[in-house]
Parts: sequence; C-alpha cells; structure tokens
Amino acid sequence: MAIGKSNPPKSGLSKSSAVIVPREPLIQNVIRHRYLYLLALPGIAFFIMFRIIPSLGSVIAWQDFNIFAGIFKSEWVGWKNFRDMVAYYNFGRILRNSLLIGLYKVLFTFPPPLILALLLNEVRRLTFKRTVQTLVYMPHFLSWVIVSQIFISILSPQGGVVNILLERFFGIEPIFFMGKEAYFRPIVVISSIWKESGFESIIYLASLAAISSELYEAAAIDGASRWQQLWRVTLPSLLSTIIILFLLRIGRFLEIGFDQIFTLANPLVWPVADIFDTYVYRKGLLQGAYSVTTAVNLFKTVVGFVLLLGGNAMAKRLTGRSLF
Repeated sequence: MAIGKSNPPKSGLSKSSAVIVPREPLIQNVIRHRYLYLLALPGIAFFIMFRIIPSLGSVIAWQDFNIFAGIFKSEWVGWKNFRDMVAYYNFGRILRNSLLIGLYKVLFTFPPPLILALLLNEVRRLTFKRTVQTLVYMPHFLSWVIVSQIFISILSPQGGVVNILLERFFGIEPIFFMGKEAYFRPIVVISSIWKESGFESIIYLASLAAISSELYEAAAIDGASRWQQLWRVTLPSLLSTIIILFLLRIGRFLEIGFDQIFTLANPLVWPVADIFDTYVYRKGLLQGAYSVTTAVNLFKTVVGFVLLLGGNAMAKRLTGRSLF
C-alpha cells in the first residue's frame, strides 16, 4: 500500500482575502482608554512643558537675543554665536575637561551598578539583602551640596578620615586632596559611583528577576557552576538591558552635571574642573549672554546625538541588538 504525501489543509484565507481591521479613531481610543490617558497626563504635561516648549527657544542661538525685545523682535545674527563660542580663549580647556570627565564617567560609573545588582542577586537572606539595598539607595536622594560636603570633610587634611588612616597606617603626611588637580577628576568619578550606583542598579535587579529559573535549573543539571551560570545565563539575558543603558549613557556624554562640579571645585583645581556647564553658568546667568550659552547647549546636544547614533550602529553590528 503506497502512502503518498498528505497536503496540509488550507485555511481558506488567501493573502488577497485577509481581513484588514480599520484603525480606531483617536478620539474613540482616548474615550475608551480614558483612565490610562488620565494616568499618563502628568508625564505628558511635564514632557511638553519642560522638553518641547523650551526646545523651541533654541532659535535664540542664531539671534542676538534681547530679553526685552523677545524672540520675535531680536536681531538674527546667523552663526555668530557659534563662532564666538569656539573663539572663546578657554574653549579648548573647557572642551578637553568636558570630554575627559565625560569619558571617565562612562568608563568607570557604568559597571558598578551592574556588579552591585549581580552581587545582590546572589544574596539569599532577604533581610540582609533589603538592608543593603536600602543603604545603597539612600545616597541618590541626597543633593550634591550634601554629598560634596561629605567628600570635602572626609578628604580634609585637618581631621579627614582618609588622611587620618593614611598617616596612622602608612605614615603619609596629610594631603590636601581637594586642592590638587591630579585628584579632582577621580574624586568626581568616585562621588558619582557612591551616589548613583545603588539607585541605577534597580533596573538591573528588575531584569534579573525576569530571567526564568528554568534556565538556571537546566544549567545546574548540565553541571554548570555559579560562575558559569553567570557567564552563560545571566549576562546573556541582561545583554539587551546593558546595551540600552549604555547607549543612553553615551547620549548624555557631555551632561556631566553643573551642581556636582560647582560644589566640588575650587579655584585651585579650576583648570581641570571648568566644563561647559560651568561656562554656561558664568556666561549665561552671570553675564546675560543667553544666545551664546544656547549655542553651547546645542553643541552638546549634537555631540550627544552623534555619539548615540554611532554607539547604536556599533552595538547593532557587534551584538545584533540596539536601541532603535
């Protein structure tokens, strides 16, 4: 008895007869999901008021803006403000400091939240885990004024904890850390790690909780140790989250933070501390040169956008995953 190939039953719907569901009108969608839109309303209002509307004022970068004349009556000067920005006698120093501090922050402050999340994920005692989480989250809610004063106090040559330990155990004379250029950038990086690592680890902890336990069980059956499970299961499962957060960090490469630098810096370390944000403060708020400082912020935005596009393309080529 010959057995021939059986043809699969046809669904009865061809490509040409596929049903196309019309899109729901926006008004009806809003009415049907009114409570969801109501919940999203504060976020939408914040985005419009503090992101979209202020960005429209960026046109003053091409004007000789006069606060009394307003945007519509101020004189247009083309690219003059950008030329003035580059021609500023300390522009090279500001650019170098901003790039170096931004690079150090990306390289040294990005891994600690991931490492902290991986370590907390291995803790099995919930009481100890929650206590540690609370302690490492707390610095995020402190202002940079407080954090900077804490670091200035512990690094002080007169009664600072660090200098006391160095003198007691190593016989080193007190060092004025906050007054030496060589120490300023490391202090900026270390203070950023201490303040933000705990809070930033929340995203990684959420991603770790979403990893299926069956993957670890299968790896354990195959004889994988905890270290091998980390490299073969945990990190590959976190790859998308790592890439997205890294790309977002690159996009904010020059967004170093005025409050941190301004509260940590002093005249002795100003040659290595002066960045675009402090320049904007001096030129824009103290001298009223709003057009030039707007040009500076646009320059920072363009640099961040270009870095984001480049990092996204590289991540897509190397890992096949990207932000967009």
